[in-house]
Amino acid sequence: MPERMTSPASHDPAGLLEEWWATYTAVDEDDDMLSAKRRLAVTAPFGQDWPGIAPARSGATDPDEPAAEYAQVFLTDRPQSRLGLVAAATGAEALAVAGWCGPLNYDNDTAKFSAVIRDWEHRFGARVIAAGFSTLHLSIAAPPMNEDDALLVAAEHFAICPDNIWQGDRPYTLTGYTERIIGAHGWDFWWD
Repeated sequence: MPERMTSPASHDPAGLLEEWWATYTAVDEDDDMLSAKRRLAVTAPFGQDWPGIAPARSGATDPDEPAAEYAQVFLTDRPQSRLGLVAAATGAEALAVAGWCGPLNYDNDTAKFSAVIRDWEHRFGARVIAAGFSTLHLSIAAPPMNEDDALLVAAEHFAICPDNIWQGDRPYTLTGYTERIIGAHGWDFWWD
């Protein structure tokens, strides 16, 4: 439903991430399966305090090189994948132009997610490799290489896709997720 999307250019990525962070770290004692203490432990050491966006990383390589490598691995692992062509300048813009609705359970306006991914294209050399019904796969030319930077990136991932932490691999915490993205040249997201 591309006609229902706004423009990615009309959204501030840092503002969106901060807004989503506030939403997903909110504690609702009456309607929450986790106690307030356990809820805040998920996003420790930040709790409900938005830490801000991660600093940009400069990559030593052209972002298209790791994208080609990751695409090859992706296709090898998923030979049933199909190519989609979209008239857009970048992969991030293609998501909104195509009307992709992967994070539908969280927000109906894909342009908001496109704005964040476009920002990641600039800060981390991200490239959209694949988008599925409720999944998104990105190659990353300049991933975080230390724990401090990775923790900030993990906070951004939680803000855009909390299911990566809530329903990902154990432990279901930001710090556990951080360990998995240090030096990782592929970021995968799925919305339940």
